[in-house]
Amino acid sequence: MAFFTTLYSGSSGNCGVVWQGEEYLMIDVGKSCRTTLSALKELELDPRGLRGILITHEHTDHIGGLSVFLKKNPVPVYAGDETLLHLEEQGILPAGVEAIPLGEAQEEIGGFGVKAFATSHDVPCCGFRIETPDHKVMSIATDLGTLTPVVHQNLAGANLVALESNYDRECLRCGPYPYYLKKRIESARGHLSNDECSAKLLELMQEGCRRFALCHMSKENNREDLVLGTLRRLLLEAGLMPEKGTRVQVQKRSEVSQVLDF
Repeated sequence: MAFFTTLYSGSSGNCGVVWQGEEYLMIDVGKSCRTTLSALKELELDPRGLRGILITHEHTDHIGGLSVFLKKNPVPVYAGDETLLHLEEQGILPAGVEAIPLGEAQEEIGGFGVKAFATSHDVPCCGFRIETPDHKVMSIATDLGTLTPVVHQNLAGANLVALESNYDRECLRCGPYPYYLKKRIESARGHLSNDECSAKLLELMQEGCRRFALCHMSKENNREDLVLGTLRRLLLEAGLMPEKGTRVQVQKRSEVSQVLDF
């Protein structure tokens, strides 16, 4: 059995972890090394079991704690070419840390098979499709303004999907953000709304997926009850009931979320 959760998930910092046995991968390190190590300890995950860190993109809420973490735990870093170039140019990768470009071909990382797929954001950004040593599959896609065919292809057939449900449209439009920022968030290169996320969840449920982690929820423009309420409404409108054993979980912004098995 494999497991996934987030150590923290939101605009102030993002970090996911997928593991089987004592070996694991991390996705992004957006908060301090101390915060991240404390969260790993809470999960009883030893830093010596970390086989690599996958980086989605260059925004601070995804790499803010990476440099210090790598100085204490020098493991390989995997990302797209442009993201790795940014990390190298900014001096974020300490000497001796291996930087490995990750593309559509599957890379073997400590018994996990990992490939990247492009997501639509305002900087080069990717999601990851991860196969565990026992051949279970999870896919994670956050920081995307639209659900492209490539994204769906990489979410389809996964045992667990971690997908962004960033904002409620009414909250965003009536909220305090300046107009330009609202337009950026709602754009095809911004973030995913509750409605867009929920519609994709319905599709994935009908295809057989039973585990969902909803990530990167906005503090200012969303709430857990709005996320889950949108999904319930769309299920009712479609006349659907989730299959027995289905779990949909909104990930916590500033603490470790409940572990999902898959």
